[in-house]
Formats: sequence, C-alpha cells, structure tokens
Amino acid sequence: MKYKDYYAALGVERDATPEQIKKAYRKLAHQYHPDISKDPEGEAKFKEVQEAYATLKDPEKRAAYDDLGRRPAGESFEPPPDWGQGFGHGENFSDVDLADLLAAFASARGGRGGRRSQRGQDAEANAPVTLEQVSEGAEVDLRLSLPEYDARGLLHHVPRTFRVRIPKGAGDGQRLRLAGKGGPGLNGGPPGDLYIVIRLQPHPLYRVSGRDLYIDLPLSPAEAVLGASVEVPTLRGRVELKVAPGTANGRQLRLSRRGLPTADGGHGDLYAVVRIDVPPSPTARERELYAELSKVSAFDPRGHFSRKG
Repeated sequence: MKYKDYYAALGVERDATPEQIKKAYRKLAHQYHPDISKDPEGEAKFKEVQEAYATLKDPEKRAAYDDLGRRPAGESFEPPPDWGQGFGHGENFSDVDLADLLAAFASARGGRGGRRSQRGQDAEANAPVTLEQVSEGAEVDLRLSLPEYDARGLLHHVPRTFRVRIPKGAGDGQRLRLAGKGGPGLNGGPPGDLYIVIRLQPHPLYRVSGRDLYIDLPLSPAEAVLGASVEVPTLRGRVELKVAPGTANGRQLRLSRRGLPTADGGHGDLYAVVRIDVPPSPTARERELYAELSKVSAFDPRGHFSRKG
C-alpha cells in the first residue's frame, strides 16, 4: 500500500480545523476543476484533492488516517497490526488502495448493528480480437483481474477467466455487457456487470477503414502494362482479380462485399491498392530486355516536368 499525504494535498497543517480543511478544498477544487483548469495535470490534481477531502472531512476516517502516522508520500507501508481491528491481524493490504481501505474502515464502524448490502463493482476490460474473429464471429477466453470486495468490505483485485462470444460484425470500440459478471455484491447485494470493449488487432495484410479493408497489391511492371489475372487473399478465401492493361501505381481496385461484415448482414468492400514492384536482382536476360525496351519505348514518365517548367 502507498501512503498518501492528504494534508499536503490540501495544503493544510495536520491540526487544521474542519473549517480550514473545507476552505482549502473549495479553493483547490475550483482551481483544478476540469471545466476551468488549463493545467495538463489539473484533472489528476482535482481527483487527488477530492480523495483527500473525502477522508479529512469525515471525523472517523480522519482519526483512522491519523492513526497511521506520518510518512513520505508514496512510501510503501503496512498498517500496524492493531490498526482497524475489524480487519483482523495479519491482513494483507498490499493490493488495497488507501482510500478504499479508509472507506471500508468507516463503513465497518458505521455499520455495526446492521450492515448494508452493496452492489458489486462494475468492471471494464479490453478484448483484443483479430479481423478473422469479427469476420465470422468467435469465442475468446479472457483472463482478467477484477475488483471484488472481501467479507470486510475491502476492495481487492482477483484473477478470473471468462469465455466471451465475439459477435460477427463487431466493431472496434464496441462494448459488450456481461450482466452479473462484475464484482460480487457485499452483504447480499447483487453482482456488478462486466463490460468487454472490442479492440481490433493490427493485421499483417489488411488496413481497416470503417467496414472497408485495404490491401497492397504488388504487380510486376509487365503485369501493370499488359494486364493480368492475379489471386488476392480475402478474409473469406482467395479470389481472382483481373488487372486491366495500363494499370497505374496507387490505383485502387474494388472487390465488392469482401470487407468486414456489418451488424445488419451487409459487408464493406475490399480495396486492392496497386503497388508496382521491380525485380530486386534482375537476371542478365532481364537486364538485356529492359535495356532494349528503354531504347524503343517513347514513354516519358516525367514529361510533365518540362511542360510545367
């Protein structure tokens, strides 16, 4: 657990009165409010001030916090064994945030004579998926670390594994709700929900634009000049594509409905972007033929330079 200096966060002395704490909070909350502050770290400071005030304004939380003693901010520490007897001796606090610990401590004190039920924490996690998986739909196993309250109301992160069905046509950033799969409730409260966010992974061949895909289509100079019939890989198998004679570098050849599926049963398109490649190590015969071609060809790819110069 990392120690947080709540008094320093609010800029007050440790013996500050409730009025002085409240005044300091109001000033800093206004200064770092996200709608007002231009400070790039303003939002983080705003949250820090809020967390400090939530503890110091509550007499029980403040007393529990003061009992922890004074330490350098950010220092790792364990509460004394006799601190917070409601949590028992030897409790492991290593994965517990100080604010959560103090909140649970105050809740335990205030809850004597009848603990309130509490809904479990909602959780959100990213699911990295491939284009092939969203093209056909798939099931993926996700191993996550989810927030869960223990019997004392402390929040821990517990590893759990889920099998998630990725629907056909799911898009990047789409959220899938798994009702009741979040953190378990406390004292009979209902479990929270788990939200899975689809994250499309980069593909070695395709680039994604909405539901359309783009793929580079290398052609030899002869294929570009004379035309050809070439195989193009798609997510649903290879297809034959006719390249017209005189196809220029950079031209986009459209393969209808070979892109990603849509939720309503449609499909985007696949665009093959022509890239004319040259032999990296031409043979002697190839050099001879290219030399002969250069002598007889009237083609000047830079002719427009002289016309504009």
